[in-house]
Amino acid sequence: MEILFLGTSSGTPTKQRNVSGIGLIESLGKNWYLIDCGEGTQQQILHTNLSLNRLSAIFITHKHGDHCYGLPGLLGSSGMQRRTRPLTLVAPGAVYDWLLSTQTITELYLPFELNFIPVENLPQIEIGQFTTTTIQLSHRVPSYAYSFTERYVEVTLDTQSLLATGIPKGPQWGKIKNGIDVVHHGKIYTATDFILKPRPPRNIIICGDNNNPELLKDTCANCNVLVHESTYAKDLAQKAGHVGHSYSTQIASFAEGLSIPNLVLTHFSTRYQKDSKASCSIDTIRKEAQLIYKGQLYLAEDFMHLLLKKSGKLLHIQKTSAKGYAATTRGYLPSNL
Repeated sequence: MEILFLGTSSGTPTKQRNVSGIGLIESLGKNWYLIDCGEGTQQQILHTNLSLNRLSAIFITHKHGDHCYGLPGLLGSSGMQRRTRPLTLVAPGAVYDWLLSTQTITELYLPFELNFIPVENLPQIEIGQFTTTTIQLSHRVPSYAYSFTERYVEVTLDTQSLLATGIPKGPQWGKIKNGIDVVHHGKIYTATDFILKPRPPRNIIICGDNNNPELLKDTCANCNVLVHESTYAKDLAQKAGHVGHSYSTQIASFAEGLSIPNLVLTHFSTRYQKDSKASCSIDTIRKEAQLIYKGQLYLAEDFMHLLLKKSGKLLHIQKTSAKGYAATTRGYLPSNL
């Protein structure tokens, strides 16, 4: 499972950050999902290996423009790129009404079926490799989080025990992996005796705007990665609550209290500069969160690419060639390594 950030700014874009958009990529194949689609998201996608024809579903967290204004353009471009595969859109009803109006006024023709599912009526949905559930958050307008849990966990055989029985590798091992008992030299071997306990399914939760992380408490019990906004540093805690947003120490305390292993902060106010020496720096949010949260912490940047391994380890990856990725827990690896 991979997360690719397409926009990490709150409200308006900056020279370094576009507004909200996150790609979630399946473990197998090239299908992916888009969570939020702020203005300019399709332009951001052009700088990645993501294909609009492989996009399986779009999930919009709420109706504010920095999370949905990119929808008409992205859908129009998908049609012009000859997409015919149906596309699922999960979003608030107000977003769909606005999209239909825009489509009518601009005579936007889509040569593919757009299957709309109102998030207000959606407790859970299965698409591709994920079971997706929704969690209502607290914001100035109805806002939601999406919890993505992998549907299939591969079966692993106890190869040492199998070798000890003398059962040869091949079709009989395949039957055991599929849960079928086998007979070898007149003895029946029970399949379940050779199947290791499966690992827990991986889970990633991606949130919309929210000033009350406690609403996620029950859902985060088995969470591997929480992606949550931290629009402000703690000195603007009062402002954050008033406008429906979270701040650094608030979300860090929540994640630490639940022992969430990986926390990714995003959706930063434009007041925070990338330069760590600036009077108002994004590094302030990092330092404040690190004082409280002891797990693996990332502050998202546009085009940051994260890989959630089967072990639950979250790595920051950089594609170095067509053949694979280099991975690091500290940031991008130099291209000459």
